Amino acid sequence: MPPNTTATTGDKPGKSGRKKGRKGRLVVLVLVLAVIGGIAFGAYWSISTVRASFPQTTGAITLDGLSGPVDVKRDGYGIPQIYASSDEDLFMAQGYVQAQDRFYEMDVRRHMTSGRLSEMFGKGQVKNDEFLRTLGWDRVAKTEYDETLSASTKKYLQAYAKGVNAYLKGKDGKDISLEYAALGFTNDYKPQEWTPVDSVSWLKAMAWDLRGNMQDEIDRALMTSRLSAKQIADLYPEYPYGRNKAIVQEGQYDDLTGTFEQGSGTSGSDSASTSGTGTSTSTSTSGTALQSQLSGLYNVLDDLPTAVGVNGNGIGSNSWVVSGAHTITGKPLLANDPHLSASLPSVWYQMGLHCRTVSSKCQYDVTGYTFAGMPGVVIGHNQDIAWGMTNSGVDVTDLYLEKLSGEGYLYDGKVKPFKTRDETIKVAGGASKKIVVRETSDGMPLLSDRDDELVKVGEKATVDTEAPDRGDGYGIALKWTALEAGTSMDAVFAMDKAADWSDFRAAAKKFDVPSQNLTYADKTNIGYTLPGKIPTRAKGDDGSIPAPGWDSTYKWTGYIGQDELPYEFNPKRGYIVTANQAVIDKDKYPYTLTTDWGYGTRSQRITSLIKDKIAGGGKISTDDMRQMQLDNSSEIASKLVPTLLKIDVDDPDVREAQKLLEDWNYTQDADSAAAAYFNSVWRNILKLAFGNKLPKELRVKGQCLLVDPVDTTAPADDTTKVRECGQRDADQAQPDGGDRWFEVVGELMDDENSHWWTTPKSGTRPGATDNRDDLFRRAMIDARWELTAKLGKDLDTWSWGRLHRLFLKNQTLGTEGPGILQYVLNRGPWKLSGGEAAVNATGWNAAGGYGVVWVPSMRMVVNLDDLDKSKWINLSGASGHAYSAHYTDQTDKWADGELLPWSFSKDAVDDSTSDTLVLKP
Repeated sequence: MPPNTTATTGDKPGKSGRKKGRKGRLVVLVLVLAVIGGIAFGAYWSISTVRASFPQTTGAITLDGLSGPVDVKRDGYGIPQIYASSDEDLFMAQGYVQAQDRFYEMDVRRHMTSGRLSEMFGKGQVKNDEFLRTLGWDRVAKTEYDETLSASTKKYLQAYAKGVNAYLKGKDGKDISLEYAALGFTNDYKPQEWTPVDSVSWLKAMAWDLRGNMQDEIDRALMTSRLSAKQIADLYPEYPYGRNKAIVQEGQYDDLTGTFEQGSGTSGSDSASTSGTGTSTSTSTSGTALQSQLSGLYNVLDDLPTAVGVNGNGIGSNSWVVSGAHTITGKPLLANDPHLSASLPSVWYQMGLHCRTVSSKCQYDVTGYTFAGMPGVVIGHNQDIAWGMTNSGVDVTDLYLEKLSGEGYLYDGKVKPFKTRDETIKVAGGASKKIVVRETSDGMPLLSDRDDELVKVGEKATVDTEAPDRGDGYGIALKWTALEAGTSMDAVFAMDKAADWSDFRAAAKKFDVPSQNLTYADKTNIGYTLPGKIPTRAKGDDGSIPAPGWDSTYKWTGYIGQDELPYEFNPKRGYIVTANQAVIDKDKYPYTLTTDWGYGTRSQRITSLIKDKIAGGGKISTDDMRQMQLDNSSEIASKLVPTLLKIDVDDPDVREAQKLLEDWNYTQDADSAAAAYFNSVWRNILKLAFGNKLPKELRVKGQCLLVDPVDTTAPADDTTKVRECGQRDADQAQPDGGDRWFEVVGELMDDENSHWWTTPKSGTRPGATDNRDDLFRRAMIDARWELTAKLGKDLDTWSWGRLHRLFLKNQTLGTEGPGILQYVLNRGPWKLSGGEAAVNATGWNAAGGYGVVWVPSMRMVVNLDDLDKSKWINLSGASGHAYSAHYTDQTDKWADGELLPWSFSKDAVDDSTSDTLVLKP
């Protein structure tokens, strides 16, 4: 992406003489006039450019390829509802309208998924392109399009592409988006026509960011260099099935039929696999090789751009459904809020797709959240059913350490040849780069080919500059379900027109990657189903750590049959909650789905809120569901604060901060000083207890102060203490502070003398800690001085929102473009409530500070009694055009927890319509 540019300022004029002073003032005046002139020019250039690319939303436009007229009705937020008389017209119009609002975003996405970012942004993206070419998402997508997708799906993809290209026809980059005009200053990039494969590839990018436990595999393997098996087990506790309920609580696996059956009962035998912390065969066989390969892979993964998540980390979501027995309308309610990276524009695009008359010629009447660049609706409702999604977290990736030998790799004592292909990466403003991609015979790409440092391990032969680890040594290969052609695109269209539970289940079976928890509701029923292509492994292998690729006993043995996967339909309790917790108790199911569930903090809180509401016959409303989505309570605070308040503190300033916790209800509101102090204490507990004990390969450069500037109104009063805190924090591994760490610390609370509570004396900091309370005391001291530096000494000015802020940044030029473009494209900050593993999951990473890094990317509540009384909101707005009225027009309301009316029926859509555009054949 374009390099950063930084502005410089001159020294202040001197005061040693009148002439010198006048000269200085003259210089300042000239500089000010130059700045004003530059801003004026920039403002004129940007505004005129942006306006030229705004979409036409009224009148009529003729599109070649339509078979009949299409109406595009936009409400006051620019959200379009499309009305057509054939499926092909409907999806062609969807492509046209999404391109009007979001084509630059669509173009960047397809260049990412195909490993062609360098064509747009130059040599800075070559390494990323090399890795993405090695994964080969677009190659798999093309195979899907050619070989596995249905004829009707291909027809819809073609129609969508035709609509996008109708929009592009005759337009230069500057006519499409401000970003293209900016890119035009540095290269001659021109947008190319859209293809059906561009749409399918996006599902691969989504699957990558929702891929499951690959990072945990790497972490556990690296920990073996410094930690014992017991210590690693401390950091990866068992899922608390007894406390935090699994999603599926009714039903059983039938050993005789090999299917999962609805209804209460006990499980089948645990014969197919075992659970636990994994085997250590690969690390004991070639520990040095594996350690070096994985630590190098860390750097490659961290640099990759994200699709919808934070490179596979921190991704969660909430979705729950309540039966009509517990609602005020007597009909089900369904809520969903996926937790994804904060991006501008939002990853979601709201839209309605309506056939004027539903028939065999035109089959869809659906509305909800779409991806710009892909036809259909991903999450939402049609005239009969509603559905939501959360990431299941099932383990669909495995890393293998491969022994390399000459031009091949070792497998069961024999050398097998790699499959190879040549790739040429075109670079804007530079020479093309050629690489060679190598795969094992069963399609596993060799990730280690993409980092020069990785290939030095065990290397014995002369290197080839294009495939640098040719010769003997070791490499890392990836097995992943998304690298096989699938049918997820078929599933999207099938869900969009499903009329009942049976239709929905049939559609879900086609949704192979990424594996998602699917919640369901119609006017009388609620349900849940787990779809996905989920591998089975040999007995004793749970996929929790990398495996030896040279031993065939560690290869996947097959896939779980779709009829074997857990589901629930109208459970007796009357509600279903999914929030990335375990899908089913491990002793009730014969397959290990993963060893790395979310730990159920959010799911249990949502369950408690539902049960509290219906206790004594209470009924739940649409607004009750919205309020539940906004719950800010901190589970880890409820565990730790009682102990923190019992600790004697001598320093009156620290005692003043400690007193903030005395009357606190553990709610992380934006205006809460107690929430600010507690979260700082929590972060410092993690640093002290674990930061200096993890392997150096896991260490992250960090300091006590935030990367993003804090809303500071007062200077630090004790700069010495703050500076030392930063020095001590440097080069330490930092836990991210998610609900796995809630469980880790919660398990250790009763062991007051655990070795995890010990820390050495550091400089002039408080003395070494030998037990839990000493460490907690030191964390409270450090937190007090950290927040003094950030927020000032006066506790009356402290608030969580001043620390916990959301910046929305354009994902390309808004992060690495010239400063003027960042100013034009980016928005924020917003001071937010919520926190890590709260239901209102405005996530922050304790390794890097308190800033918001993932968010409820949208929120919706579907009312099955009256669909027009459903509610929704998006993180940003419909438009990807800076300075459009709809660029971030939903964000203030989103931050305040509000939801917008969600019109569905034709009368309701007509009432809410502000602009109407007619697309004519």
